[in-house]
Amino acid sequence: MRRFLPPALVVVALIGLWQVAARWDWIADALQIEPFLVPAPSDVADALWNDRALLADNAWVTIQEVLLGFALAAVCGFAFAVALHLSDLLRRAFYPLLLASQTVPVIAIAPILVVWLGFGIGPKLVIIALVCFFPITVNTLDGLRSVDPELPRMLRTLDASRAQTLRRVEVPSALPFLLSGAKIAAVVSVIGAVFGEWSGADQGLGHLILVAQGQVQTARVFAAVVVLSLIALALFGALTLLERRIAWWRPARPRTG
Repeated sequence: MRRFLPPALVVVALIGLWQVAARWDWIADALQIEPFLVPAPSDVADALWNDRALLADNAWVTIQEVLLGFALAAVCGFAFAVALHLSDLLRRAFYPLLLASQTVPVIAIAPILVVWLGFGIGPKLVIIALVCFFPITVNTLDGLRSVDPELPRMLRTLDASRAQTLRRVEVPSALPFLLSGAKIAAVVSVIGAVFGEWSGADQGLGHLILVAQGQVQTARVFAAVVVLSLIALALFGALTLLERRIAWWRPARPRTG
């Protein structure tokens, strides 16, 4: 209760303020727009219920894109981090490029990927993977490099090969870092899905948001955003449970005082 009650109270208070401000047109008056452009939380709740079939159909499309794109990023990010860890030359050559890649806005290259790969699921998976790739790779690499140097040295005295050292010591040590990066990637994966659907799609929550905006159905837009948030939270929660099951030995945090 001490963990979940404070944020729950904050959320309830914010929703209450939003309801009052929307119903009394405070927000519309402050922004100098029409009141129907500012739906109250009750309007969003009505849209969630009345449009539940439409939202569910489009959410299922987005969920498939998110899961496949996230899995692609996890596999490629882990493999790339291992390659950088094993080769100093590769790390010196590619790590600065990996950092520089984050300066390129994904939403700017999304239309180009659609032109190259078509309007199918391919460009959406690539966009989601690009969004998720960086936190998974960097966190995994940090985990691989955080191993106590005495452990690999001890294994070498026992004639362990480089692959055995990687499998028995370095990968298990990096697993909590990998899952931490994966949780960050899970939260932003839905953003990649929306960018991909905005660039070219005929279904999905991102496409639904575009259509609803064009029809000035702001309550439906907010309802789609709520569903997107729930998808991200569900994936984050699943990874948290997985972390507790397979990476319960998380490294101790340093004391601050």
